[in-house]
Amino acid sequence: MAKFSLLFLASLAAAKAPVVDLGYTKYEGRSLANGVSQWLGIRYAAPPLNELRFAAPQDPLAQKGVQQATQHKKTVDLITCRKMLTVADLQHGALCVPVASSLNQSVPEGTSEDCLFLDVYAPTEALANGKKLPVYFFIQGGGFASLSNNNYNGSGLIKASDSNIVVVNFNYRVGPFGFLASEEVAKGGSLNNGLKDQIKALQWVKKHIGKFGGNPDHVVIGGDSAGGGAVTLLLSAYGGRDDKLFVGAAAESQSFANMLDVKESQFVFDRLASRTGCDKSADSFACLRKLPIGTLQAQNIVSPYPGAPGNPLYLYGPTVDGDLVPDYTLKLFNQGKFIKVPVIFGDATNEGTVFVPKSTNNVSAADDFLKSQFNTITDCQLAKINSLYLTENQTRQFPDAGIYWRPASNAYGDLRYTCPGVDLSSVYEKAGVPSWNYHYDVKDPKSEASGDGVTHTVEINAIWGPENVHGGAPASYSGVNANIVPVMQGYWTSFVRALNPNTHRYHGTPEWKTWGKGEEAYRRIYIRTNQTHMETVPQVERERCAYLLSLGEHLRQ
Repeated sequence: MAKFSLLFLASLAAAKAPVVDLGYTKYEGRSLANGVSQWLGIRYAAPPLNELRFAAPQDPLAQKGVQQATQHKKTVDLITCRKMLTVADLQHGALCVPVASSLNQSVPEGTSEDCLFLDVYAPTEALANGKKLPVYFFIQGGGFASLSNNNYNGSGLIKASDSNIVVVNFNYRVGPFGFLASEEVAKGGSLNNGLKDQIKALQWVKKHIGKFGGNPDHVVIGGDSAGGGAVTLLLSAYGGRDDKLFVGAAAESQSFANMLDVKESQFVFDRLASRTGCDKSADSFACLRKLPIGTLQAQNIVSPYPGAPGNPLYLYGPTVDGDLVPDYTLKLFNQGKFIKVPVIFGDATNEGTVFVPKSTNNVSAADDFLKSQFNTITDCQLAKINSLYLTENQTRQFPDAGIYWRPASNAYGDLRYTCPGVDLSSVYEKAGVPSWNYHYDVKDPKSEASGDGVTHTVEINAIWGPENVHGGAPASYSGVNANIVPVMQGYWTSFVRALNPNTHRYHGTPEWKTWGKGEEAYRRIYIRTNQTHMETVPQVERERCAYLLSLGEHLRQ
């Protein structure tokens, strides 16, 4: 036992990752037995507190000494080895404060305004050999209201790449802290700070990732849902100005929500100022900036758009500011104002089911839901959508659900997610840039029985691996659908490495062809366990998308 303990102590000492000097401070990470080194909770920007609330991100502050980028929550019993070092035992930086679900809620445990942290995962051998590997930079989803994919473990992707990539994930500000907009904010603070956090993190990667074994000139951005929407916003940022921060992009279930300009956003600021009492101050913006976080969080809720029948799912989001976000995203892409790099776009079969209320039992309720998300939609436009999606022969009965829930989900999923992805694939193909699209249709028995189907962003569990997403993965991804994990990881890591999902794809999987032109257009890969193959977008889906996309500018997408 004594000899074993000495060996274990020696292995721990050998596993210690090198200290990385970032100039403003030094960080010590840890190399684990799986061949991956990781640094968790690295500051990439200054704490956005006090005068930096509602301000653009600033450079990280200098700190003396060596900061621990791996902190153990639990001790290790070196004699009995009852507790071994695992990712679950490692401390990440605090998450950014989310929008509250109701009034008078406190700041959730594990969240803070001081939240601009990132994690780096790298093959240990890359550090030893001085390699410069391709980098996957992942942007979380959460509707710009919360961070819903926090602290995912990059080890699975690294192993799937045969230790040939580096993975970075990070936090960015959400809700009013990241996206409050008004004349007061534009004058006294900064707009689109959540997006600016993302750019700041990319700039950090450009400057520092080489010290972790990454190639600063080969960064591929990716994200899901709002993170996928952020990918499209970064591709079209400043009207497509290429600042050479990334060389490829992969968006999962890219989100196209209602986007407001500064004037249209004024009501959000005014309501928050009124609820907090800051409207009575001579300087309402300065008042909001100085409020204790608990006081502000107690009023940090969603409220309806002007004229809408109910609350939107997500109130805060990127603002059309004429600069970083010069116009509506779909419009910018169709004007050719985007960065020309290889891209992946795609969606799951049932994008809308997790959003539309299950109680939706008639057309009127379905229409009210859509009006609450897109308050500029007209009755005429709703009537056309109803004729495409909400006819009686399209209704279906599912457990504990209204008969119009699934048709309304189909309409919303296509409007906000699937059809914009179809459009962007066509735009890139027209521009002569490699573009791949996917249709994810991996059936989970439990979700099929409930009617939820193949839900929004469920593919993320296959891309990262179900053991690396910290709970929530369907049980089938460790059972009957386990075979889809290496397939998705093969395509994804190949794209990160080679800007082509086929170069290093998992053996035996089909070639993923590009979107195509002319008679070969509308090609996408259909992904299902043991049935993955190329397909063509059905004509009925093309026709529906053509109509929904024609509404894009009017709906401010």
